[in-house]
Amino acid sequence: MPPPDTHVPRDGATAPRRRAEGEEALAAANGGAEKRRYVRRVFSEIAPRYDLLNHVLSLNVDRAWRRAALGELAWQRRPDGVFLDLCAGTLDVAARLAHSPGFRGVVVAADFAEPMLRAGTGKAPPHAALPVAADALELPLADGSVAGAVVAFGIRNVAGLDAALREVHRVLARDARFVVLEFSTPRAPLVRAAYHAYFHAVLPAVGRLVSGHRSAYSYLPESVANFPAGEELAARMRAAGFHEVRWRPLTLGIAALHVGVR
Repeated sequence: MPPPDTHVPRDGATAPRRRAEGEEALAAANGGAEKRRYVRRVFSEIAPRYDLLNHVLSLNVDRAWRRAALGELAWQRRPDGVFLDLCAGTLDVAARLAHSPGFRGVVVAADFAEPMLRAGTGKAPPHAALPVAADALELPLADGSVAGAVVAFGIRNVAGLDAALREVHRVLARDARFVVLEFSTPRAPLVRAAYHAYFHAVLPAVGRLVSGHRSAYSYLPESVANFPAGEELAARMRAAGFHEVRWRPLTLGIAALHVGVR
């Protein structure tokens, strides 16, 4: 039997690992050199529970946000065109577009975390949605070949925001729209205080419990806090070449929709 002073509490062995994981998530959220590797690994690991957590943690409001994003895409102008769902995850947006009455085109659902794409298998008809394992910074699409593009809750995870915006601009046809749906920080003080309490305390705890992943849902609030929102994101889109850029908050500013034209 070891002497009393060498006994290590059950949680003691995991505390350093938890700190290390938290530091890794923070570094990724800050745009560190390891962001690409971290994001790919973490989203691959949480893929099986990703949809459930999205709906539970947003109280199902995320469904309405995605509908709003597709409404801004104006795909009806080219119902038979090729559309891009960037950082497509489990194909929620791609499937919704593919199932839209009157849609006769193809949705290229691009994501570099293949397990996320696999988790979305069966959501959309194969003839209307094409999952592609691809990095947002190097899309396997020809210049001007896409009739419209949308990214829902994924643009803040790319390793280089400006490079990703330029890459989307490259593949879009003239006058095609790019729609960005992303989390934001509410401006109203009371709403912002409640939002921070939920995002930094409740959400990570529930996320860890349901997903079994220690750091993924700590990364989420940190990545939102470090992402350019509102007019700053609009300015970055203009710098990438988009015009007629506009944006509006959703649900008291918890999320925001940005729209730009190629």
